[in-house]
Amino acid sequence: MTFAVHGIAVSSGVAIGRAVLVASSRLDVAHYFVEPEQVPAEIARVRSARDAVVAELGRVQQTLQELNAKEGHVELAALLDVHLMMLQDEQLTEGVKHWIVDRRYNAEWALITQLELVARQFDEMEDPYLRERKADLEQVVERLLRVMRGVTSPVAQPPAPSRKAQQDLLLDDTIDVPLVLVAHDLSPADMLQFKQSVFAGFVTDVGGKTSHTAIVARSMDIPAVVGARSASQTVKQDDWVIIDGDAGVVIVDPSPIILAEYGFKQRQSQVERERLNRLRNTPAVTLDGQKVELLANIEQPSDTRSALNAGAVGVGLFRSEFLFMGRQGNLPGEEEQYRAYVAAVEGMQGLPVTIRTVDVGADKPLDRSARSGDDHLNPALGLRAIRWSLAEPTMFLTQLRAILRAAAHGPVHLLIPMLAHVHEIRQTLALIDKARGQLNAKGQAYGPVKVGAMIEVPAAALMVNVFLKYFDYLSIGTNDLIQYTLAIDRVDESVAHLYDPMHPAVLQLMAGTIAAGHAEGKTVSVCGEMAGDVAMTKLLLGLGLRSFSMHPSQILAVKQQVLRSDTAKLRVLADAALAAEDPAVVLAG
Repeated sequence: MTFAVHGIAVSSGVAIGRAVLVASSRLDVAHYFVEPEQVPAEIARVRSARDAVVAELGRVQQTLQELNAKEGHVELAALLDVHLMMLQDEQLTEGVKHWIVDRRYNAEWALITQLELVARQFDEMEDPYLRERKADLEQVVERLLRVMRGVTSPVAQPPAPSRKAQQDLLLDDTIDVPLVLVAHDLSPADMLQFKQSVFAGFVTDVGGKTSHTAIVARSMDIPAVVGARSASQTVKQDDWVIIDGDAGVVIVDPSPIILAEYGFKQRQSQVERERLNRLRNTPAVTLDGQKVELLANIEQPSDTRSALNAGAVGVGLFRSEFLFMGRQGNLPGEEEQYRAYVAAVEGMQGLPVTIRTVDVGADKPLDRSARSGDDHLNPALGLRAIRWSLAEPTMFLTQLRAILRAAAHGPVHLLIPMLAHVHEIRQTLALIDKARGQLNAKGQAYGPVKVGAMIEVPAAALMVNVFLKYFDYLSIGTNDLIQYTLAIDRVDESVAHLYDPMHPAVLQLMAGTIAAGHAEGKTVSVCGEMAGDVAMTKLLLGLGLRSFSMHPSQILAVKQQVLRSDTAKLRVLADAALAAEDPAVVLAG
């Protein structure tokens, strides 16, 4: 009987194939106490498993280095580094040892207990990207458990397709049966094996739009649905499955009619991708001659390759906080940051790179000043982004010097997050001047930078004319602007349905910011999720936006919308939307 499982669409396309089911290694972990004399042996088991996983990931990295020369899987390389770092993390290893020594848990039980303890810390983080790094920790523990049980990677050796499965789909005998993977989760190392295997797509129980699994799926152009909570329990081995990566739906045991429909959609999707790829070198100019700047959001210096391949004309947002992740208080020094920023600048081959200063705060583990007694406070309203940077001037100056030095290697724009007060603006600009003075005193070379501010707090949007007096350009961070304007915690599932980018108040704030920027002759860009949403492209063009920054995978689809647009006509549509009580109705009409 045909049924559907709903999840989160993270990588577009359609995959059709027979399900290969992989259960979580944590579902049936043994829980028992060990005798005192067994404690050293249990600790040795964990240490041995860790060494084996480190060696395994090392082999994967070697394979990846060989592949990178041909295919450029730069995202996987960065994620493998994260997993190796987590394996060496004292919070994990010492925690596991504590449960074995003090509680006398067996090694597997100790691993799961420490995982749950650390996972709760990730759950409390406000930033969605950092919060979903919990999945990386879970993947590391899964791999340790697999090694301790002698189980290989879930995607290493898929079972042979059954004759019945071939007959059910009426496939030609000369064609291999496609396979799709259904798993609790997939690690970056598994994803590399996935790329080398016969799988056409995958479904996972957990994950979100910014999980590493989702990021890699997009970068490798693999149809995928994540967060389909019951998939591994409801899908049976050898079921025929359709993965709709556009709608976030998994259809199990499809009827011949549904199968034919999705087969057609699959072929159409491939044709559309080929058509979009032909737009890569086409300038983004509207029908009425308006030039539009399409930039890329990146998270690692290696992401510049994807940005260039997508035809980006620069980087509109380099999230520098990813250099600070998982450091346990050992923040990156000036030289390390400098090398990373230079790699990004040189990777863009002369195109501009916008580096946002670190956007972390009281809800992040790298905030050394966080106090356990503050756990009840709302971290989204706390000491985060520029507030934290100004509270840690030594750290901030280190980053500013590194960015200024990198600017000597190519065009760099500096972007300051979450400003709301004039005194914050003045303090920030004073510290930038101080960083320049420190470099002058040392005789170190540095380059000019344009300095911009993020508009992500309603107060900033309402005093935009003041911001324009101090800054060279503005960038609207729609994710936070919507959250703060509507008083909606976007990570709270109970109110997530109220998170509305089409709310009249949000559109009014954005329209006012864009108009004010144009009046002063200064660039205003959008770097939040709205920029990469093709359903919003025409509205944003109508509001006057001419600079979009998004994930590289979204650039070509947005460019196609730009090429088909007449901004003069869209201005009328945008004005009607701004005047409406329900803008979505106007746009739908």
